Amino acid sequence: QPMAVDLRRVVTALKITSSLERIGDYAKNMGKRVEALAEADNIGGSAKLIERMSELVREMMRDVLDAFIARDTAMAYEIRERDEQVDQLHNTMFRELLTYMMERPENITPCMHLLFIAKNVERMGDHTTGIAEQIIYLVDGALPGDERHKSDETSFYAGKKA
Repeated sequence: QPMAVDLRRVVTALKITSSLERIGDYAKNMGKRVEALAEADNIGGSAKLIERMSELVREMMRDVLDAFIARDTAMAYEIRERDEQVDQLHNTMFRELLTYMMERPENITPCMHLLFIAKNVERMGDHTTGIAEQIIYLVDGALPGDERHKSDETSFYAGKKA
């Protein structure tokens, strides 16, 4: 007879696999956009922001896979907290690129590609955080009871009022 932990192991593996596949889809989409940006000039500090966001998510991914292997819930909770940094960088980039688009309309196309790349990285962080939550479920038998703090404000940004 399977025990509860056996069923949690199967459910967790299926959910983690789905998240990893989605992360791969985001990476593929980013690759297409990078090709489109190859001829564009750097816009502000966007390259550095995306690089920093990507580094944070890469570290989160490495650590979440280590946490899964070790069944380390402390690391999983810590990864949940680190996602907030990625969200904050995404907010910064969103506001910065919106300003560049308003100042110079010829920046709209490259800025939109950069925004989509940044959003893909931000979503990769969210999926990594979801994997961390699945690790907590696997080990503890329940998802974290606290609401994960989300710092991504871009869905609510309407611009400045006149």
